[in-house]
Amino acid sequence: MDSNNRTKSIPSGIQSTALDPAVAKVLRSTYLLLSVTLAFSAIMAGVSMAINAPYFGLWTLLPYFICLWMTEKNKNNASGIIWVFALTGWMGFTLGPILNMFMALHGAEPIMMALGSTALIFFASSAYVLTTRKNLSFMGGFLMTGLMVAFIAAIANIFLQIPALSLAISSVFVLVSTGIIMWQTSAIINGGERNYISATVTLFVMLYNLFVSLLQIFGVMSGDD
Repeated sequence: MDSNNRTKSIPSGIQSTALDPAVAKVLRSTYLLLSVTLAFSAIMAGVSMAINAPYFGLWTLLPYFICLWMTEKNKNNASGIIWVFALTGWMGFTLGPILNMFMALHGAEPIMMALGSTALIFFASSAYVLTTRKNLSFMGGFLMTGLMVAFIAAIANIFLQIPALSLAISSVFVLVSTGIIMWQTSAIINGGERNYISATVTLFVMLYNLFVSLLQIFGVMSGDD
């Protein structure tokens, strides 16, 4: 009787904050793979900077889409991991020429500011979703549309070369990338994403977009000074 009373004395309004074991496993695997691929990508960027690799322009996209497609195709088997590293390594390597250009034009300050801001946005947005457990699945269509529009505009502006449009596109990428980071984290927590390879790729690409966009914004601000 006493044991039953102790069991029933827990208020019904209090819920456990522990994640479902399956959710926790996907989350741990995603963050582990994300941290390793970020480190690998940084190493490849360093190699690219050291050998002064050329800027590939639109040719960057061909290997990117091939690796992205192969990663998605093999996300349920071991070779998917290899393609994740191929994708993130390539993205890091192609980032090297961009960093060298910014170093030459503006010094290291915009790079450090973009790096710090990217980390702050990622941790803040992820912590918000992890704390509130909000289901943000309703944002998916809107965010993907915004990402596609920004991507097409960015391609167009390579030929148009309009500085104001470039700044506007970078600002949109910052907002959309932040939203997709929150959306993807919410999908993991609420059961909409059970594949850690897909989740890792989404988060990595959004972090890349976030960093490059902030770098462009801080570069413009530095140039104005």
